[in-house]
Amino acid sequence: MKEDKNLDIFPEQFFWGASTASHQVEGGNKNQWTAWELANAKELAQTAHQRIGWLANWREVREKAEQPENYISGRGVEHYKRYEEDFDIVKQLNLNSFRFGIEWARLEPEEGKWDSAAFDHYRRYIKQLRKRGIEPFMNLWHWTHPVWFDEKGGFEKQENLVYFERFVQKVAEELLDDVTYIITINEPNVYATFSYLTGEWPPEKTGKWQFLKVYWNLTRAHRRAYKVLKTVKPGLQIGVAAQLANIQAKHPHSLLDRFSTKWMRYFWNWWFLNRVKRHQDFVGFNYYFTDYYRGMIKRDNPSVPLNDLGWYMEPEGLYPLLLRVWSHYKKPIIITENGVADSVDQYRQWWIEETIVAMERALSQGVEVHGYLHWSLLDNFEWKYGWWPKFGLVEVDRENGMKRHIRPSAKWFAERIKNIS
Repeated sequence: MKEDKNLDIFPEQFFWGASTASHQVEGGNKNQWTAWELANAKELAQTAHQRIGWLANWREVREKAEQPENYISGRGVEHYKRYEEDFDIVKQLNLNSFRFGIEWARLEPEEGKWDSAAFDHYRRYIKQLRKRGIEPFMNLWHWTHPVWFDEKGGFEKQENLVYFERFVQKVAEELLDDVTYIITINEPNVYATFSYLTGEWPPEKTGKWQFLKVYWNLTRAHRRAYKVLKTVKPGLQIGVAAQLANIQAKHPHSLLDRFSTKWMRYFWNWWFLNRVKRHQDFVGFNYYFTDYYRGMIKRDNPSVPLNDLGWYMEPEGLYPLLLRVWSHYKKPIIITENGVADSVDQYRQWWIEETIVAMERALSQGVEVHGYLHWSLLDNFEWKYGWWPKFGLVEVDRENGMKRHIRPSAKWFAERIKNIS
């Protein structure tokens, strides 16, 4: 393989890491999403062909996708029990950072009643990361919350923000001694869209007004959380994990295509971040998509290459996005998620390699990229899709004792990090 002349361009303290989310890996959760899974698993299995039968790999995934069990998070991948084993793998992969979620529903299963054992668990969890020299990136909210909060209307109601603020206050007082980096909210644009506009996720609502209220209230939730966290521990580095896309005009010379592109860039990428820009110490974002728009906001992506979920893959699209984020906010950037659904490990090495090149190019132009957290460390529960999509650097055999197997692409990545560092 040709040597990369720019290997030394990455900062000495660059964060090479992996991401997870509590609900997707822990197992044994009881939150609003688990309640929705149990109520909808049978229907999701029955409608699988209608929803995803167009995928090129449908024959390979059909058996799992048509089973109700696929849509139940259940035992997860037992990360709640096996986290030390997983942290050893993080270390083995030469990663120096790890993004994880704390589950609000574990910490406050009933309104106003805190579970001390759950707090003790997360204290041990963070201590074990530190013991291995791994920087913890704590995520406070990744789409799941207690059932009681959901029954009150969740983030639809402004008056409910007091409950989230109280949760953040408690976490700040109990869990942040060994934590420097905090992500408050994951992908608010995605959650608001799929839960309150298209109705595909719980609570399955489709009102534009409700969507706008939730989206706005999530900006308020972040700003309140930022103030609470900074009051308790001023040295914290706080951001969000926005979902940003490299949005381009299908025909750059078309006025209509350029208008659609500008609208989508503003509404999808910048609307939320613009409203929290004074309440973030770094800009965290997740990158999976380059999307091309034509006409009146019609997405028109190339048909190849596609990952297992049918998403168009353009990993090098991270480069122009990094330039735009830097131009907008002039704050350190941490890529909080980036990865590919690839069960046979066909594309993952290519995806990561192109991503590294994109970061090198951005760094060479003065963009302050401080970290890259790959999604995901482990194969995990992919929300409405269930268990069949495989994003993990590490394969998890759920049918045979949850055995972990490091994929070839992950071994390559570990060696690349070693050479860079």
